[in-house]
Amino acid sequence: MNTLNEIAADRNSTDVLTIGGTKLRSRFFLGTGRYPSPAVMLQALEASGAQVVTFAVRRVNLEEVEDDSILRHLTERKDLIYLPNTSGAGNADEAVRIARLARGAGLGHWVKVEISAHPYTLLPDPVETLRATERLANEGFVVLPYVSDDPILCKRLEEAGAAAVMPGGSPIGTGLGILNPYHLGLIAEEASVPVIVDAGLGSAADAAQAMELGADGILANTPVAKAQDPVAMARAMRLALEAGRLSRLAGRIPRKRYATASSEPEGRLFGVPASGGPFEAGARGEKAADDADAKGGAAHRPAAGPGGGEGFAAHAGGRSR
Repeated sequence: MNTLNEIAADRNSTDVLTIGGTKLRSRFFLGTGRYPSPAVMLQALEASGAQVVTFAVRRVNLEEVEDDSILRHLTERKDLIYLPNTSGAGNADEAVRIARLARGAGLGHWVKVEISAHPYTLLPDPVETLRATERLANEGFVVLPYVSDDPILCKRLEEAGAAAVMPGGSPIGTGLGILNPYHLGLIAEEASVPVIVDAGLGSAADAAQAMELGADGILANTPVAKAQDPVAMARAMRLALEAGRLSRLAGRIPRKRYATASSEPEGRLFGVPASGGPFEAGARGEKAADDADAKGGAAHRPAAGPGGGEGFAAHAGGRSR
């Protein structure tokens, strides 16, 4: 019999996230800012299992990258993929310029487009983000734009050449979690590129929820760096991400209005219970649907959608990423 580790290793070998032609071993992207110390950041990185790390280009010494206060602590990890971000950019021109500087300094051709439109909410500017994404994609960058949880905009970014889309769960650093799970579910359902939930997550529970909604990964910085124990939180979010992904692929049961016994009513010791009154008709309808499922009718019923109800096709097995 296979051990749990062997089962997990087998699953991980077939369930691979690919972005821009690169196969990633982890679906957890980790930010490098706001940690108590570089040593804690490195420990959290190890605990997270993350392969992709992000940092603001404006905080990096591009003239001496090898001596930079952030990057010099990462040089020993040859397997890391740098995702420099354009935080601080106010428009597409500035974001493009920052991305070019990062590539010119040898930081690779991946870039997270981040163009804030408001100083208090730090919500992304949809128009400028779309413009920057199209321009950078045409220049050969692997572009991952940070956007609001707008299903239409995410589709437009995909069409503009985004290698993945990064909708926020809530405003950056708020820890409010996923405020609009319905929209995130729709984004995941409609996307043909990976969906990485970015911003606003507060704990491991949020990471699990994002993955159960259909996300392909998450990016976290503040919830790890500012936790009371950043290393423990990094590990917790890693495990939650894996659990949420497995739960999504396993397929949850549909939500129902009425209770359903886990054992059949036949063979009761003390007779049949009293009538359910006005609720009985509804319960009978749900039982009929359950019976249809048991006879193979489930294939013809709509799958659970973004909010967990019915009417939207589940996409977990419909695309490989």
